[in-house]
Amino acid sequence: MHADISRPVVVLGSTGSIGTQALDVIAAHPAGFHVVALAAGGGRADLLAEQAARFEVEAVAVADAAAVPALKEALVARGARPEVLAGPEGVAEVATWTPGGSGDLPGAAWAPGATPLVLNGITGALGLTSTLAALDAGRTLALANKESLIIGGPLVKRRAKPGQIVPVDSEHSALQQSLWASGPSGYDPEAVRKLIVTASGGPFRGRRRAELIDVTPEMALAHPTWSMGPVITINSATLVNKGLEVIEAHLLFDIGFERIEVVVHPQSIIHSMVEYVDGSTIAQASPPDMRLPIALALGHPHRIDGAARPVDWTTAHTWTFEPLDNDAFPSVELARHVGTEGGTAPAVYNAANEVCVDAFMRGALPFLAIVDTVAEVVAEHQVTPADSVEEVLAADAWARTRAGELTGVA
Repeated sequence: MHADISRPVVVLGSTGSIGTQALDVIAAHPAGFHVVALAAGGGRADLLAEQAARFEVEAVAVADAAAVPALKEALVARGARPEVLAGPEGVAEVATWTPGGSGDLPGAAWAPGATPLVLNGITGALGLTSTLAALDAGRTLALANKESLIIGGPLVKRRAKPGQIVPVDSEHSALQQSLWASGPSGYDPEAVRKLIVTASGGPFRGRRRAELIDVTPEMALAHPTWSMGPVITINSATLVNKGLEVIEAHLLFDIGFERIEVVVHPQSIIHSMVEYVDGSTIAQASPPDMRLPIALALGHPHRIDGAARPVDWTTAHTWTFEPLDNDAFPSVELARHVGTEGGTAPAVYNAANEVCVDAFMRGALPFLAIVDTVAEVVAEHQVTPADSVEEVLAADAWARTRAGELTGVA
C-alpha cells in the first residue's frame, strides 16, 4: 500500500465477523485508510457505537430502525456524534458516503488509488441494494456479501465496471491471485482449464448421508477451521456455502460451471487453485486467517505488509485433498443447477436456504432437510429473468414464504 495514500473506507456489516476483522486491519495500518462510515444490522448497538467513536466516523446506519434509540444513546455516552441513518435505504446511503457528506464527487477529485472503497460484509440478501448503490456511485466494492452477487447475477455485473468488484471470500481472493499468473498482460481466460475451489469439508467431513440424520445445531456450529457467524457456519456444514461460492466464481471470473471443481482440503491452507491448459496448477497458500483476503481487498491492487502470518516452512506439513461426496452433500450440485438456470433461480436457492437454516437452528427442521427443502422450493419455482431489483426481491420473498410453509415456521 502506498504510504502517501489514505483511502476512505465504508464498512457495511461492521459488527460482524468480516467487519470487525476489517477494522482490525485498518487500525493496524492507520496511515493507509480512514473509515468514514459504518453500517450494521442493529443488534449490537453498543459495539457499533464503540466503533463509530474509535474511528471518528461521519455516519452510521442500522438496517433495523428500531435500534436507532439504543444506538443514539450509546453514541452520546461515548461522545460521538455521527449522522445516524436507518433502514435498508439508510445502509444504501452510507454505501455512497463521501468524506465531508453524502454527495458524490467526480472521479478526478480522488488521488490515484484512493477511490473510496466500500467493504460489504452484510449477511444475506439485504446486501444487494447496498452493492448496487456502491457500484453506481463508482466506489471500489470489496465484496464479502456473496449473496448480493449471486442473487443479483447479471444485474450486478451490468452495473459493475471492469475491476470494480474485488472479492473478499478467501476462495475467490485465492482464485484472483492465482489468475494473475495467467499471462504477462493480466487474466487470460483462454489459458485457464478449470478453477478448483477448496472446501474444508466442515464438521461432518467423511460422514455418509445416513450418519447425518441426528445432527444438532450445536454439532453443526462446531467448525473445525474457521470462526464465523452462525448462518455461514451452518452453510459450511451443509456445504451450501460452497455451492454459493461456485456460483460466485462463475460470475466473477466468467468461467463455465463445467470448468469449476470443488475439492475437499481439510487443512484449509490452499484456499483455491487455477489449473491452466498446459497442465500447470497455481495455488494460493496461507494459514486460515480472513485478515489476509480482507487486507488484499482493502489495499487492492497493492498488498499490505504484515496483514497476516505466512506458512511456517520450518515445520513439517501434510496437506490432503479428497473428492466431494455429492450424495452426503448435494448442495453443490444443486447450486450448479440453479446457477445454470440463471435468472431468479439463484435468489430462490439463497432465500430458501436462509429460512431453512433458521428453522434448523430453532429445532423445527432436521439437518438433512435443510438442503432437501431448498431443492423442493427450487423445483417449484418458475424461473424468470432477474433484470431488476424488484424481480430479484420478489423471487426472494416468494422463496421465503414457500420455505416457511414447508418448514412450518411461516
